[in-house]
Amino acid sequence: MKLVIQGGNMLRGRVRVSGAKNAALLLIAASAIVRGEVILDNVPRIADVETQLEIVRALGGRAEWQEANRVLLNWPDQFEAIVPYKLAKKLRASNLFLGALAARIGQVQVPLPGGCDIGSRPMDLHVKGLNALGFEVVLEHGFIDARARELRGGRIYLDFPSVGATENIMMAAVGIPGTTVVENVAKEPEIVDLASFLNATGATIRGAGTDLIKIEGREPGARSVSSEQMRFSVIPDRIEAGTYMIAAAAMGTEVTIENVISQHLQPVIAKLQDMGLDVLVDEDSLTVRRNGSLQATDIKTFPYPGFPTDLQSPIMVLLCLAIGTGVISENVFDNRFRVADELKRMGAQIRVKGHTAVVEGPVRLLGAQVKATDLRAGAALIVAGLVAEGETEICQAELIARGYEKVVEKFSALGARIKCVD
Repeated sequence: MKLVIQGGNMLRGRVRVSGAKNAALLLIAASAIVRGEVILDNVPRIADVETQLEIVRALGGRAEWQEANRVLLNWPDQFEAIVPYKLAKKLRASNLFLGALAARIGQVQVPLPGGCDIGSRPMDLHVKGLNALGFEVVLEHGFIDARARELRGGRIYLDFPSVGATENIMMAAVGIPGTTVVENVAKEPEIVDLASFLNATGATIRGAGTDLIKIEGREPGARSVSSEQMRFSVIPDRIEAGTYMIAAAAMGTEVTIENVISQHLQPVIAKLQDMGLDVLVDEDSLTVRRNGSLQATDIKTFPYPGFPTDLQSPIMVLLCLAIGTGVISENVFDNRFRVADELKRMGAQIRVKGHTAVVEGPVRLLGAQVKATDLRAGAALIVAGLVAEGETEICQAELIARGYEKVVEKFSALGARIKCVD
């Protein structure tokens, strides 16, 4: 799959952000804890979500689209506890069934997950957490095998605020008697969304969004929802919102991004303002205005509430257009600068050394044939293609479809000349 972009067309108008990819993938897995129907609203219809739903079906659960962005999920009393390798290798979030199935049935086999090649993302903290809760966890032949032994709540300290480990431990602890306290946890909005979802099922979780989360467990199988239908709406996707904000900064006059939670976007808003953009915040929307030249700034990625690593590649393009030298320090993933080589094919002046990239601007970007090396790199190349003179052809664009719903239609509605070529 390829995307072909004719550069030089200004963006203006309004674009609506879809539900958060990472929250949707998490809640689909978490639905396994619920005995009864779960309806999720505001679910993005993207490739990664389709894969996660395939995993539910492969395990014996029911997963079907009811409307454009509404999914119904239902798990039988007994179902398979082995996540298929051919599906797990497609996305990182397949590992979230580890905590969900551990909570529901006390045993699970999950392959070491796949996803974008953006650096090392080990599972050691996930294993540490389950061990502390009384699971026997074995890693062999590419699988993580967890089985309940002497389950009990406990105190767990994470050496790094891993998002996935925090989520898996939260889900597993729900089905374990006693109190579990997890310190140095991730604070991402998706963590708060998970806590809200689990609390809606009858769980008692406090502290989500802070450094410490406390989970009051219950006997395995105990439910307050029972056979009733549960309904929950996925939060807006802050990374998709940030991508359109950056695209508006690069090639926009005035673009309004709808269906956002501005609090989730504060690091992005601050950096765009540093670069000279006007960002107007409304109740559930943001408007980005470009009134003049962009000024270079420095970017340091950190876990939330720091600047998100998922927007590091797109904002690298913006720094190429800014006056001065911008320095990007990547502090989350160790292989996230691969997009720099593709941008240099378009005329970018970028020097990469270790976890630091130095971007000199402003430069004249020219259309070229480039390759999406991962999901967020693909989004960055769309922004670059919008700015570049001439035609840009993005190969491996199917990676972009993993995380952005209707990306061609949304950019086209803003005035971009972009099309998909199979």
